[in-house]
This record gives sequence, structure tokens and C-alpha cells, in this order.
Amino acid sequence: MARYKAIISYTEMLQQEGVSLQRGMNFRIKPNYSIILMSVRRGAPYNDRWHDDTGLLEYEGHDEPKKGDIDPKTINQPLRNSNGNLTENGKFYEAAMAYKNKNVSPEEIQVYEKISRGIWCDQGRFELIDAIIAHDGKRNVFRFFMQPTQSSHRNELFLKQTRIIPTQVKVEVWKRDHGSCVICGSKENLHFDHDIPYSKGGSSITEKNVRLLCAKHNLSKSDKIMGYVPWIAGVASFLLARGA
Repeated sequence: MARYKAIISYTEMLQQEGVSLQRGMNFRIKPNYSIILMSVRRGAPYNDRWHDDTGLLEYEGHDEPKKGDIDPKTINQPLRNSNGNLTENGKFYEAAMAYKNKNVSPEEIQVYEKISRGIWCDQGRFELIDAIIAHDGKRNVFRFFMQPTQSSHRNELFLKQTRIIPTQVKVEVWKRDHGSCVICGSKENLHFDHDIPYSKGGSSITEKNVRLLCAKHNLSKSDKIMGYVPWIAGVASFLLARGA
């Protein structure tokens, strides 16, 4: 199973989830969580946003299906369909209101972000904490607000919000590194990696400190960093003893 931050194809995403994802909003398509597909790339059909200062994901609801010559972008996004049943917008909206007003657990949502054509990034699990219906100057749209979960994700702790790599940086890194590991050229099991670790002062905000690594070399780097820890601790103890 892919790790958090993994770069995967659309086919791999479907295999990972074991379900068919024909739309961007998939309320409780899995027993314990929902799934959304999002994008902030140029030309994306909806106005999704990352809030880099807080780690929040702001996700726009989806339009009416196109009917005839009517442009769905001119019509209010629907809460219910013509049969009176809740749309995906409505299901997510009611879940957000239940969390806010009824003190229930927030809806858990698995997020996949589109990086390039057929290429996705597993952004991990988020919690749906709020929703509003806003006027965008032309019509009413749904805005959903999600925060990263504080629990582990597939046996890997979720990165702190400040370590999130902006989408534009991911896109530039993907192009620069030609969709392959910078060390061995592998195109399998790729991940975005900080060249200088965030904990050591490395930045996420430019492509200069981000690169593509395969799982093998990503883990190899982690092992090397952990190997330094006893040595650093020994040096620190020696210096403290001398100071005493």
C-alpha cells in the first residue's frame, strides 16, 4: 500500500481504494470515510485552495450536470437533485453541519490531489470541520473546509501543516525531475522529498529544496539521518560534560 505523499497514477489510486471513482465528491464511498479528488492546477474546473498558513483545504462543491445548452457555471450548485434527494454537495454539507451543531465526530475524508494528467498525490486523511454557501459574484457555491487529521495515516504520522508542499512546487518538481527518482531514475513508488529535511530548516515553498525519490532511496535517506542521532547525542553529552 502506498505511503502518505505517494505519487500514483489514476489506475493505482483506484486499485488502492478498491472502488471506482467517477466523480470528484464521493460521500462515504468507503465504510469509514469519504473520498474527494481535487486540484488547484491552472484550468481546474473548481476553485479549490490550500491555506498554507493553517494547512486547511478549502474545497468547492460541484455543479449541476450539464443539460442542453445551459452552462452549469451559471446555476447555483445544488443541495438536492430533482428527486429531492441530497446531492454529494448536500451530503457533505449536512455532515459539516452535524459536526458543528450536534457535537458529532467530523467526517473523515481521504484526499487525492491531481498533479498532472493521470498523476495524483495521496494527500492523506482530513476532517470536514465547516461548510458555507457563498455567492461568488454569479451564483451560490458550496465551500467546504477540511483540516489534516491528527491521527496516523497508514502507519505514518501526518506531516505538520507547515510542511505541506505547495501544489505549484509539486508541479514544477514533477516536470524538472521528469517524473522519476533523481538518484536511480525509477518511475515506481515515487514521493516528494525535502533535500534538506524540514526539521533541519529546509523549506517547502520553492522547488529548490524538493525532489522526487523512489521509496527505496527515500527510506535510505531516513536511515542515514537516524544513524546520525546517536552520534550527535554523544557529542552533545561530551560538550555538556566539559562545560560542567
